[in-house]
Amino acid sequence: MSHSPSKAGRIIGMIILCGFAALLAWSFTRPAKTPASRRLIHAEQELQQITENSRERTDAQLVRQLLDEDLSDRSFSFPTIVLATSDRKVIPLDPERESHQRVIAAIEKALVESTAELSQPDSPVRELRRINEGSRFFEEALLEKINATAGLSCEIPSTREGERQRSGYPDLKVVDESSGDVFYLDPKLVEDSSWKSSFRSFYFEPKNQTLKINDHAVHLLVGIGHDGESGEWTFGETKIVDLSTLKVRLKAEFQASNADLYGADGKD
Repeated sequence: MSHSPSKAGRIIGMIILCGFAALLAWSFTRPAKTPASRRLIHAEQELQQITENSRERTDAQLVRQLLDEDLSDRSFSFPTIVLATSDRKVIPLDPERESHQRVIAAIEKALVESTAELSQPDSPVRELRRINEGSRFFEEALLEKINATAGLSCEIPSTREGERQRSGYPDLKVVDESSGDVFYLDPKLVEDSSWKSSFRSFYFEPKNQTLKINDHAVHLLVGIGHDGESGEWTFGETKIVDLSTLKVRLKAEFQASNADLYGADGKD
């Protein structure tokens, strides 16, 4: 006795047949993988080119704006630059304020002692090739002598990230302990014949990570004169300058290192 398929069986069979037919049709009509991959790569390349072109236009616009400002012909108040870059005020030196008197007296005493010591025939400065490298010996001498003064402390200023850093302005931080007043101190060596020359000797390059101005403070620069006798330098006249009245200029320049020019290993 034969049995005909049930209605449910016929429906299931039709569904399977239709599904197989649809799968077969998709396999013949689906897009090839390789062209899709090439299209994706091309789209990424176009996006990168658009980004680079946009950056170039932005850079070009910034350069034109800088040139239009004539920055090299303008001067800026140093206290304004400090406030804008650090949110800290430059406090003018006040000869009538006791804490200022104490700090100035300590600096002057330290300078007299330091210049005498570092002018001796056995001075470590005389072992240097260039006098500019001698500033660090005065930094060390001033730090030690001011720190030895009762009621004062002197240290290497910290960056905003809390690291003691030698390079960059300012070199030293002096604190009058009784008042809490802060003084930044930057010693500079000056050849005796160059006190009034146009040679650039003061630099301030503010960077968020390495900025060392973290206090409202008096800013002082100490000029230390030397005789220019290479290898046998002696030091004499000194000048303490209050930077609250200083005017500075911005020198905009585009730079490249030897590694940029010739390759990181110097051979490429």
